[in-house]
Amino acid sequence: MTTAQKKLGSGFGYRSTADEVLEGIDLSGKLALVTGGYSGLGLETTKALVKAGAQVVVPARRPENAKEALSGVAGVEVDALDLADLESVRSFSERFLASGRSLDLVIDNAAIMACPETRVGPGWEAQFATNHLGHFALVNRLWPAIAADGGARVVAVSSTGHRRSDIRWDDLQFETGYDKWAAYGQAKTANVLFAVQLDALGKDSGVRAFALHPGGIMTPLQRHLPREEMVAAGWIDEKTGEYNEAFKTPEQGAATQVWAGTSPQLDGLGGVFCEDCDIAEVSTDDAPGVRPYAIDRDSAARLWTVSAELTGVNAFA
Repeated sequence: MTTAQKKLGSGFGYRSTADEVLEGIDLSGKLALVTGGYSGLGLETTKALVKAGAQVVVPARRPENAKEALSGVAGVEVDALDLADLESVRSFSERFLASGRSLDLVIDNAAIMACPETRVGPGWEAQFATNHLGHFALVNRLWPAIAADGGARVVAVSSTGHRRSDIRWDDLQFETGYDKWAAYGQAKTANVLFAVQLDALGKDSGVRAFALHPGGIMTPLQRHLPREEMVAAGWIDEKTGEYNEAFKTPEQGAATQVWAGTSPQLDGLGGVFCEDCDIAEVSTDDAPGVRPYAIDRDSAARLWTVSAELTGVNAFA
């Protein structure tokens, strides 16, 4: 056992919504940042945080689309950020730090999934680069604002997809043959390991980090998947076209990341993987939970070192 992966008995569950887990929590005066906070789970997360009183910064690769999606939501500001472009990450971070504000919550929500083989930057595999390295660089560059007041939380949105692959230490960038699902799995494992190591490094500054599986939800994340593949996976009924009833709604899917970011039940805790608005158990079979390799502290430290070398950014160097 590497982290305290034991259920709390939070009182919430699979069908809880973001609004329900925020009931009674006042986020007035708090500033949150939600990557991808204008689509799918990110949009529901942004709306729920604003409803609870928070101000929310939404960095977006398509700022005009984000502004349109958030046009009816008060208390939100949009800025340009492409997580696959480290220069864009640097520019956004410098603009934010220049505002002199501190951050109370960062939710690394944006992601791509099972895309065709795509190379970004110096030839990096796009899912690892976007889902992990972009967020790694962003949090490290924003660290002065995150650590400024103590008590901040960083939430990395992973997935049960982390079960598809451990970190491929000998071939991080899939240079010897690309598999879209293994690449997604590695990126989602990286999200969990990032939270484990960030928590270890940041807790003395009062910053705690969490990772999570939001649940199965039909969102624009599935944009790269052909319908036939989703039918074969049991996600869509071939005859009716209806989604599998086991899927969560976007409001339910946003609940765990909102809970991880705000719940007083997690005070004093960190570095854990959550699902269904509770801490998850460790699982080595088909049962819900997190794989041991995704919370291994040695792997987390190793990935941090590799990520710092790749991005040239390390707030803790």
